Amino acid sequence: MVRTLYALFKTMRPKQWTKNAFVFTALIFDRKLFMPEPLARTFLAFILFCLASSVVYLINDLADMERDRKHPKKRFRPLASGELSPRVAVLAAVLLTVVVVPAAFWLDTALGWILLGYLVLQVAYSFVLKHVVIIDVMTVAAGFVLRVAAGVVVVDVARFSPWLYVCTTLLALFIAINKRRHELVLLAQNANNHRKILDEYNVAFLDEMNSMVTASTVIAYSLYTFSAPGLPPNHMMMLTIPFVIYGLFRYLYLVHVKGEGGAPDELVLRDIPLFLTLVLWALTVILVLYL
Repeated sequence: MVRTLYALFKTMRPKQWTKNAFVFTALIFDRKLFMPEPLARTFLAFILFCLASSVVYLINDLADMERDRKHPKKRFRPLASGELSPRVAVLAAVLLTVVVVPAAFWLDTALGWILLGYLVLQVAYSFVLKHVVIIDVMTVAAGFVLRVAAGVVVVDVARFSPWLYVCTTLLALFIAINKRRHELVLLAQNANNHRKILDEYNVAFLDEMNSMVTASTVIAYSLYTFSAPGLPPNHMMMLTIPFVIYGLFRYLYLVHVKGEGGAPDELVLRDIPLFLTLVLWALTVILVLYL
């Protein structure tokens, strides 16, 4: 029983819950980080998205079970290795959905619809959209935008700029494209056996997409720092631009030179320079906005 619960928890991928930190975007940039009620509501939304994303991971691993067995790393996942029964995974996904969706509607009606839309989109991704070239990475980006939107509705924002939606979309595309590139290089000639969509990509095409998205991310974020309404009029937010540029370059270095990028959330926590850049960026943002 304990072994089954551990395998289930592992399949829920708690390490990847860090992605749901995007829910806190509106709380921070709307200057409500230290207000108890918005903070509590955002934290509850974060928990609900963590559980909802676990439902998606369970469904995704069930759908990809056979293909994961051909992957050099994913074959060790509980479902692919036989450590976790598919029946248990299905039951857990159903129970989590029954709990999470009503809870989201209870917290905020708009949040309920956003979370339900997120689940529908991700299930569609697991079975259909991830097999459609370009649409697959755009769907991944849409999931991050929905997380930001969830944070917006639970804190009733007053100073949140739409530029942050643009920046979130571009950053998510940057991560998704680099993940595709990592998979393509890692699996080489066997890429098609694991993920059919990889047959539609090549390194040169992904690098072209990467260049466009990287440049667009820097431009969009830079424009946000000095043109978005609600920011301090002294333009001090521009001090955060170097952290964004270095973070993007460091990530590209890890993907292109070090062959990393398979698990972006783990990479951020594992690579000290990248982690410190993220921390310094966050601290600078808070100092600029709140002091």
